[in-house]
Amino acid sequence: MAPLAPPAKRQKLTGRAFYESLGSPRYILAPMVDQSEFAWRLLTRSFLTPAQQSSFLAYTPMLHARLYKETSSYREHHFQPTRISVPSSHPSSPDTGTVAYLDGHPVHDRPLIVQFCANDPTHLLEAARRVAPYCDAVDLNLGCPQRIARKGHYGSFLQESPNLIHSLISTLAQNLDVPVTAKMRVLDTREDTLRYAKMLLDAGASWIAVHGRRREQKGHETGLADWNVIRYLRDQLPKGAVIFANGNILGHEDIHQCLEKTGADGVMSAEGNLCDPGIFAGEPERREGLKRGEYWVGRDGKAGWRMDAVLRRYLDILYSFVLEKEPPKRNPLFVPGKPHHLAQPEPTPSSQPPQNPPPPNTHPLPHHEPSTSEPPRKKSKPNHPSTRTFSPNLLAVQPHLFHLLRPLLTKHTRIRDKLARTRPGDMASYEEILADVEAVTRAGMIEYDEELETATLATTLANDAVDDGVGSEGKKVDDEEEAEDEGESSAKAVERCRRPWWICQAYVRPLPKEALEKGSLKLGKKARRKTEAEKGVKVEEKELVEPVREEVDDGDGVPREEMAKEAMVCG
Repeated sequence: MAPLAPPAKRQKLTGRAFYESLGSPRYILAPMVDQSEFAWRLLTRSFLTPAQQSSFLAYTPMLHARLYKETSSYREHHFQPTRISVPSSHPSSPDTGTVAYLDGHPVHDRPLIVQFCANDPTHLLEAARRVAPYCDAVDLNLGCPQRIARKGHYGSFLQESPNLIHSLISTLAQNLDVPVTAKMRVLDTREDTLRYAKMLLDAGASWIAVHGRRREQKGHETGLADWNVIRYLRDQLPKGAVIFANGNILGHEDIHQCLEKTGADGVMSAEGNLCDPGIFAGEPERREGLKRGEYWVGRDGKAGWRMDAVLRRYLDILYSFVLEKEPPKRNPLFVPGKPHHLAQPEPTPSSQPPQNPPPPNTHPLPHHEPSTSEPPRKKSKPNHPSTRTFSPNLLAVQPHLFHLLRPLLTKHTRIRDKLARTRPGDMASYEEILADVEAVTRAGMIEYDEELETATLATTLANDAVDDGVGSEGKKVDDEEEAEDEGESSAKAVERCRRPWWICQAYVRPLPKEALEKGSLKLGKKARRKTEAEKGVKVEEKELVEPVREEVDDGDGVPREEMAKEAMVCG
């Protein structure tokens, strides 16, 4: 990559003028802890047409302002705009002698918003000044609902400190060369939410991204986002205010429905994008770069991107941009309709994957020779590469694949177990995973076609009965029973999103009522008191145990005692 050209002095635009200068983006990739990194952003962009590209905006994962300001290793491991470390003193523009690397690359990764969590205006300003030359704006996280955010006093737990929030935003608005934005959650009432949003805009936020869930809605208690509150904000705030809507985006069709119902300027997707990075693209047009077979359309009209095709794209991006080497030569994707004996054979897991050089940001692990005086070990550990990587793009691969391949891994547990044993930077293991995914996808697609061709008359008659409004036992289906309450059941969403297990598809969380019925969620003290007040029944104590939350992982070698959990939506 060539050295950065001398940048022209940017005029600082704010508000709607700034939004329009970016192309008035309608598709926004949300900030996610350790999961909206460069490679994943580039993968998401790769599905978009040129017209869609001009309407796309991405956020980095949430960064901790104080750690970014004080710790050089944290900066090196979490934000990599150049080949050299981001300087400890803040530059006003990129050094013309430095070489653009990944984050904020002027060709591949713009427009880009860098998100921070913070509770100190000085720390936030110093951290923001260091990333400002490599992004289009800096965002303040006001939505993280995790316990670690409560402990660190950031994210949604700043809601009770409006003066501090105002100081954080106004400090950046007055002293930073790029605009400042904010991402928030709705409060308990519409009126409180409106006052909160007005305060953010008055402090200097150029736009607000509104997650339509309250702080308490997380985990099994996530429930549905309230688009009506976002619509209320749109109607009550000045017409020039820019609002992004976040929540309930399971598929491409939800984006347009959300835009219509909320009146928002753009729609943000987080978990929907993790399950389907092509969620913003919709059904692809025939264009250069789209390979045959990547997008599947079923006979029932349901369609989606094939997991094996998406995994190929993802690994090839890692090779080309992060490892900076040619991707392996691959056989064409299996395409149904060809005679199966003429189709290109897919590589088997036993084939030798390409050997890769040590990935960037790696350090040798100490090697210990076995001692004859030591007792034999109970179980030998698998051989892993003798290097440990701190590249955010390589650390994110395994969690991404667990999201992306979720339906496939549920069916093929052998691949799931193999994926669980992979280590960051071990591209040979990921090539084996890809070979396995391609093999089972091919078998699944053949089986799908064969099942359609051999459908029995009984199945046809059963489908006709359902179409006629007749239940499985020959009883007429009550229209009221058919129209399920969307706030009480996720069945309709599950059915709408269901695809064959080799197709990328949304994961639909059970709603709180369903989680309670299944036993995966227990009532807390507040919910118990509310239930007792409503029903006049005392709930037994043994049913009131709070769900156990996982502790924060610190496996990447960077101090993370104040960081949120991986793969969680940043607000």
